[in-house]
Amino acid sequence: MIDAGKKNVLGVWLNAVDYEAALSKIISSAQAHKKLAVSALAVHGVMTGVLDEIHRYRLNQFDLVVPDGQPVRWALNLLYHTQLPDRVCGPALMLKVCERAAEEGLPIYLYGSRDSVLEALSKNLRDRFPKLIIAGSQPSKFRQVSAEEKKEIIQEIRNSGAAMTFVGLGCPRQEVWVYEYSEDLAMPVMAVGAAFDFHAGNLSPAPVILQKAGLEWLYRLIQEPRRLWKRYVFLNPLYIILFTLQFLKVTYFDPLKATRPNQEMRYG
Repeated sequence: MIDAGKKNVLGVWLNAVDYEAALSKIISSAQAHKKLAVSALAVHGVMTGVLDEIHRYRLNQFDLVVPDGQPVRWALNLLYHTQLPDRVCGPALMLKVCERAAEEGLPIYLYGSRDSVLEALSKNLRDRFPKLIIAGSQPSKFRQVSAEEKKEIIQEIRNSGAAMTFVGLGCPRQEVWVYEYSEDLAMPVMAVGAAFDFHAGNLSPAPVILQKAGLEWLYRLIQEPRRLWKRYVFLNPLYIILFTLQFLKVTYFDPLKATRPNQEMRYG
């Protein structure tokens, strides 16, 4: 198990952990009914915090931010010699958590995406883990919600008896959601990237050789060019440039240089 604590990458706090350490933190918090805000950040997720001081503040309040993406793992290893053997991929972590949740009898809740995706996701998870208890699910409203609607969402999750909640709203909306809702939920609340679509069967994972080489972004770009081209064409090169400046100690990226949100966005 590797848990080297939080490390500063471009001003964003990332946990230098492997799967075993991340899984241990999540299951322990679920068993203890303890709040745990979790996200899995690849390059795009990190860059949302780099380019937006308000969002950087949100990310830096998370309890656990795992390195989803080989370039993020490489950054931790090069900057801090953490010797992480692999990234902690959000979709893979979700499956590992569901497996342990099934073994421990910890019910899960699914929030986000559309009804059709949630139905397929729930079926596939139950087929894979027959003992898994899915306490409930709720699709995204694809808009900002009122304060009253937010209370209703929180109450529905609480009333379901869930011990943990997975959130699939897309980056950075899902991180905003976790930041704004997790304080009211005494459980792990996890933003898991594209895991809902992967496990529902709507997206296929990149071949392992591309994942190991840090080229999963290229595979996804080929799958969804119109939606993702700006993300990868502009943000990936910028990430490399800024990381080089940090690695050479030309620039210090201060995690404290962040702005607390003055109002909720209340995504639903």
